[in-house]
Amino acid sequence: MDKTLFIKGVALEYRALSFIFLSLCLMVADNRFGYLGSLRYVLGYATSPVYWVADIPARVSFLIDDVFVSRTDLLEQNQALREELLVARRELQLLESLASENSRLLELNTATADLDRDVMPAEIINIAPDPYSKRVLVNRGANDGVFVGQPLLDANGLMGQVVEVLPFTSWVLLITDPNHVTPVEVNRNGERALARGSRLAAAELELEFVTQTQDMKAGDRLVSSGMGQIYPKNYPVAEIVSVYADPGLDFATVRARPLAQMARTRNVILVFPEGENEVSTLKSDN
Repeated sequence: MDKTLFIKGVALEYRALSFIFLSLCLMVADNRFGYLGSLRYVLGYATSPVYWVADIPARVSFLIDDVFVSRTDLLEQNQALREELLVARRELQLLESLASENSRLLELNTATADLDRDVMPAEIINIAPDPYSKRVLVNRGANDGVFVGQPLLDANGLMGQVVEVLPFTSWVLLITDPNHVTPVEVNRNGERALARGSRLAAAELELEFVTQTQDMKAGDRLVSSGMGQIYPKNYPVAEIVSVYADPGLDFATVRARPLAQMARTRNVILVFPEGENEVSTLKSDN
């Protein structure tokens, strides 16, 4: 065995024991007298950068996790807010629709308050697919007491009359149909005429057999005359938009625009003859 190696091994052991003994002495001295407090304070400054550098990987890992978690949370929150916004918009649209319907019903009720006849509320649920026939379908029929020839009104004016009755629905011919004629009079002076659906303009009326001496002008309001006892008297029908008198012709060309909202209205009323249909009115309430 090499003596040199043996001597070196013993020397290392003595050196280690010396360091251990010295450490124990320093610990006892520091514990009893606090001699090493200043040294530890200085060493703390010296080792701080080492600890800071050693902690960098952990802090970077936490930062990356926070970034990804925050992005995921933000995306989820954004999606949740979008869904809440869609729900809120649908609810708002429903409220606006209900408010609009209530307003129309109030207008309809106000417009018919002066009628001395029984009325029944109805709703337009369809229109005729035939472009040459201006008819609409309402959700009232024979079971409700509806009859052929019954007038249909909206909050603004006369719309037409029932031409076909089914058990639960009825077809109504609009006053703008060329086959429909409405007895009218000028509200300003009582001049009478017959208003027929125009063959040239889909949403207009033409006054038939108006002599050139009759007093009519643009802006005059036409109301139902009550002739024929079909429509209630003095209910708004249309407004004259133009009067053309050709000296070479016997009759003037008079065009009028219906006051009823033909293409937009949904809530309407059916009018019953005076003194009739108490039973039908009761049915409409049930």
